[in-house]
Amino acid sequence: MNTLININNLFLSIIPAEITGLPKMAMIALIYLGIFAVLGLYLVLLERKVAAWFQLRLGPNRVGYHGLLQTMADALKLVSKELTGTVKADKFLYNLAPYFVIITSLMALGIFPFTQKLQAYDLNIGLFFLIAISSIGVIGILLGGWSSNNKFSLIGAMRSGVQTISYELSVGLSLLTMVLLTQSLQLSEIVEVQKNGWLIVQGHIPAIIAFMVFMIAGTAETNRAPFDMVEAESELGAGFHTEYSGMKFAYFFLAEFINMFIIAAIATTVFFGGWLSPFGVTESIPWLGVFWFLAKTFILVFLMMWFRWTFPRLRVDQLLTLEWKYLLPINLVNIVIMAVIVWLNLSIQF
Repeated sequence: MNTLININNLFLSIIPAEITGLPKMAMIALIYLGIFAVLGLYLVLLERKVAAWFQLRLGPNRVGYHGLLQTMADALKLVSKELTGTVKADKFLYNLAPYFVIITSLMALGIFPFTQKLQAYDLNIGLFFLIAISSIGVIGILLGGWSSNNKFSLIGAMRSGVQTISYELSVGLSLLTMVLLTQSLQLSEIVEVQKNGWLIVQGHIPAIIAFMVFMIAGTAETNRAPFDMVEAESELGAGFHTEYSGMKFAYFFLAEFINMFIIAAIATTVFFGGWLSPFGVTESIPWLGVFWFLAKTFILVFLMMWFRWTFPRLRVDQLLTLEWKYLLPINLVNIVIMAVIVWLNLSIQF
């Protein structure tokens, strides 16, 4: 123990005080990168198993026990593949685009409170940060589609821009509805407010409507079916990442699944109590909070996968009509109703 203390003191004496936090930050970043990779791979496996279940198939069942290592084998295959590209592509932007998508997903993952004490960074504007950082990911898609110098990639990228800009409004307004109820943007405080009951219960009907709108708009934000016009295979080949291969393709592919997890995690935190147990606060066993957080999140992930394998793909006009003629007006009315409810509750308290 003395040796450890001495080494720590030596470390502090050699390195300036303002730099001593860097090794800890680097270690946390490496841990989150590991979580990111494992989570992405096994969300892909879950998707394939769920698809097989809906279609009465077995799904992956060769590599590992019941196919548990199938996505690991697919990842190794992608790592070994040659990185190809078109001759006329804008090389700098073409190579930069996948990193925009992957880094924004990783940054969003870093501020979720998995338990009361397990959180990389607790921002006082956490919910606002999530909305802002999720909007940056579309830049990677736009850059990838435009720089590929492929008309199908460009069409996919343009569709992504239109879709993201449209459905961001509903995502933001549905979360703002809950901010009115919690009076806070900090994720840890939002969870603390729910110790007496989940917000989807505390907020009554407006909270239920906000949750439904958020899940629909969130699914559209992640470009997943039935809102996958960005990658419409029957029209655009693979959409914005048609010209990508190997690990660059894998970055786009993994980011889609991580974004799905992020949307589900936001809903878990804001509507369903985050790491809190449905049967009471689990302060006596803190790590049990991780189980409850992941259990709720994966139930919502399953719901989003259910959407994909149930509903047919929408046309572009139907996609925009759903947002601008239905979801947005519903959201605007809903936020006014929530404001009235909060005002009445405050009036009664005073």
